[in-house]
Amino acid sequence: MDRDETAHVSRTTTQLREKVAQLPVLPGVYLYKDEAGTILYVGKAKNLRSRVRSYFSEDRLAEAKTGTLIADARDIDFIQVDNNKEALALENNLIKRYKPRFNVLLRDDKTFPYVKLTNERYPRVYVTRRILKDGAGYYGPFFPGNLAHRLVHFIHRHFKVPSCKIDLERKHTHPCLEYHIHRCLGPCTPGLTTDEAYAAAVRDVRLFLEGRHRDLANGLEKRMNVAAEEMRFEEAASLRNLVTTVREMEQKQKMAAVEGGDTDIFAYHAEPPLVAVNLFHLRKGKIVDRREFFWEDQTDFEPSEFFEALLSRVYLGSQYIPATIHVPADFENRQTLQELLSEMRRRPVEIATPQRGTKKALLALVETNAKHSFDQRFRVMKPSSKAIQEALQEALNLPGAPQRIECFDISHIQGTDKVASMVVWEDGKMKKSDYRKFIIRTVVGNDDFASMREVITRRYSKLQQENQPFPGLVIVDGGLGQLHAAAQALEEIGVTLQPLASIAKREEWIYVYGQEDEPIILDKFSPILHLVQTIRDEAHRFAVTFHRTRRNAQRLTSELHEIPGIGPKTVEKLLRTFGSLERVRHASAEELAKVVGTACANRLIRHFASNVTRSPLVQIEKSQTGEESSKQSNPLGNAVDQNTLVDGVSAFADSAKTV
Repeated sequence: MDRDETAHVSRTTTQLREKVAQLPVLPGVYLYKDEAGTILYVGKAKNLRSRVRSYFSEDRLAEAKTGTLIADARDIDFIQVDNNKEALALENNLIKRYKPRFNVLLRDDKTFPYVKLTNERYPRVYVTRRILKDGAGYYGPFFPGNLAHRLVHFIHRHFKVPSCKIDLERKHTHPCLEYHIHRCLGPCTPGLTTDEAYAAAVRDVRLFLEGRHRDLANGLEKRMNVAAEEMRFEEAASLRNLVTTVREMEQKQKMAAVEGGDTDIFAYHAEPPLVAVNLFHLRKGKIVDRREFFWEDQTDFEPSEFFEALLSRVYLGSQYIPATIHVPADFENRQTLQELLSEMRRRPVEIATPQRGTKKALLALVETNAKHSFDQRFRVMKPSSKAIQEALQEALNLPGAPQRIECFDISHIQGTDKVASMVVWEDGKMKKSDYRKFIIRTVVGNDDFASMREVITRRYSKLQQENQPFPGLVIVDGGLGQLHAAAQALEEIGVTLQPLASIAKREEWIYVYGQEDEPIILDKFSPILHLVQTIRDEAHRFAVTFHRTRRNAQRLTSELHEIPGIGPKTVEKLLRTFGSLERVRHASAEELAKVVGTACANRLIRHFASNVTRSPLVQIEKSQTGEESSKQSNPLGNAVDQNTLVDGVSAFADSAKTV
């Protein structure tokens, strides 16, 4: 830092100290800002003046994080509140809103799974990991993640409310497969159900998801009796089976409630600035799931301060708060956060640091897993095929762990020579034997979306006709346009539940069809992102290679077809042997003659030479011994080797073309 810059920082620090002296001695939130007004850091305090003044002590300024913050800061703002709990809640809201770079931000590859019942004329039900203010009903969270998918599957089978991605208000001429296998009432096709029947099914789903099993069973039992009285015995039998299932679920829920409370356990492994945290979820006394968190910027890692911030990010504003939270380090505002979470939960919440016994052993177990997570993320250890499949399922919110992924890409130049590629990832590696190439046949001009629709239609119509299984996931290279084009193609052939995603090149965001407003944003270290990028890049490479080969072949055939005396079979031989027009140009007379004979070789040599220069043409003459020679007399009377002439002609042609 030069003298002028040092003086400027010193003046700024002095101005900040003067502003700190004017802060109130009351609870509130303080905000450090840079010269552009961007918020660098948000903090809370019982006493604003005392807390902010501590940043300017010699010890704090010597810390890397605090020293950099003060050096970058140009202003301090504050918001006064009535008490410390309000300050804690406001701090959390501001951090989530502005994401200041000096705060501990929540970064993980897994979020809580919920079941969403949409707010539409014909509501749908599916699993989501993001709660929006859209009037829909959200139920959960569910542990493990696949429990939410099992519940949705149960709803499809028994209540026939679908997860279709299609617009149910748009009328279709015939129902899809889900209706025929009795997992949808078919509201999109006139005459299959009524609005009243669909609304009744949705009411049953809502009671089921709210855990009101007794009310649901009573209602179903009444409808069963009515159906039996009206001699609709098949419907009555179906309702009887459903009543039995719901009653059993009610009894299991009562038994589980007695077994034990819900507990979340945090532990970490840190090698600053890298930090990995594991969060284990215990439900009814059993470990049911875990989450992983990673940071790459914790230069001044201090466990107490870190976990105070982390717990605020995780639980403030969350739909679910457990009865007990175990952390590896106590922190200053533990009691305040505990009271605030208790108010949100409307039941007591305990935040504790276990010191001995079973709880301490569980904390050690979580710490061991955090160390393993650290190694996998930051030491670039290759995860197992099963682990990556399960992680992909969690990250992309898929109904199952995909064993096979098929990825598509389109390649062309200004709408010409349009081709597509399909590459396959299966059980942890690329399966090149299943790669496929497509020549776009029906699309005119530069229309990537129409090209994607054609390729998807051709690929999966063929799988349908051959009764072959569909992949666990289909990925298309591109953004929302390509995603919707692929979805439209699948819908037109009657496929409505195929997991489908796209990856946009610029942001590297992953869009999952049906959840387009919730893009999957993974950090740069994520093995899930690395996997999807690898598959996408392989599809792109394969498409570009095929496009280049086809373009060269077309250039070869188009020019060679114009040469008098060169027929289609001869062109095919040249294409098969040399592969490109440039290689034919560079081929020697002997090489050409071996493939197409002496006469055709002479015609090719004359054609290439006449396109570049009017120099004397080279002829291939049979010697009396039957051997071929390639000589030409130059003005000096010397013999010129044919290879030299052809190389010179080709080089001249290439340079002229470049100019």
